[in-house]
Order: sequence, then structure tokens, then C-alpha cells
Amino acid sequence: MTPEELDGAFRLAVNERATAVGVLGDPMLGVHGARIAALALKVRLPSLFPSRPGVDAGGLVSYSPDFLVMYRRAAHQVDRILNGAKPADLPVEQPTKFELVINLKTAKALGLTIPPSVLLRADQVIE
Repeated sequence: MTPEELDGAFRLAVNERATAVGVLGDPMLGVHGARIAALALKVRLPSLFPSRPGVDAGGLVSYSPDFLVMYRRAAHQVDRILNGAKPADLPVEQPTKFELVINLKTAKALGLTIPPSVLLRADQVIE
């Protein structure tokens, strides 16, 4: 999908009676996160983003690995390699810490109420 196709994609979503928008972790979509969030809000569709910047831009929610923790772990692995460890001998690591971010301004604009139990579990709530 190209940036020029975003408007048409949202028109199609509305025509097909979509109930929400899930944004994939694609570089092009990430660059246009604010536009995607605005289009979703314009057509009144809740939006799930792959990371916090999309929620900061107006998306409803994101649930993703904590990238800061992942970057620190990557630096640790690089340090081990630079100190003589063989890359093949290093364990494969998966994310262990995830972050839930909720934008209450967007929820309010969409007429949605986020249950208190979900808000309590959120790592960040944008008000």
C-alpha cells in the first residue's frame, strides 16, 4: 500500500462495515501513523497500533514489546560478541516486557468507555 492509497483503504473499510483498524508494523505505515490515526478517527473506527508513537499520534491503543528493553538487550549481545563470544553460541531472545498504551482522548472522541480493569493494566494512559 502506498500513502496515496490510505484514503481509499479507509473508504473501503467503511463500505465493508469494518469495526476497527489494526495497523501492522510496516515502515510506511509507521511514518504515516498520524495520518492513519486521523483517518480512523474521522470515520469513527478504533485503531490498534503496533507501538506507542501511533497512540501518541491519536490512535486508540497499542500493545507491543518495550523497545527500550529490547535495545538494551541487543547492546548486551553486541558487547558479548565484541568481547569474543561467537554469535552462534548466543541464545535467541524474545521480548519479555510488553507495554499497553491507551489514548483516553481518542476513546472519548469515539464514544468508547475503557473498563477500569483495562486502564489499571495499562502502562501509559494518555488523557
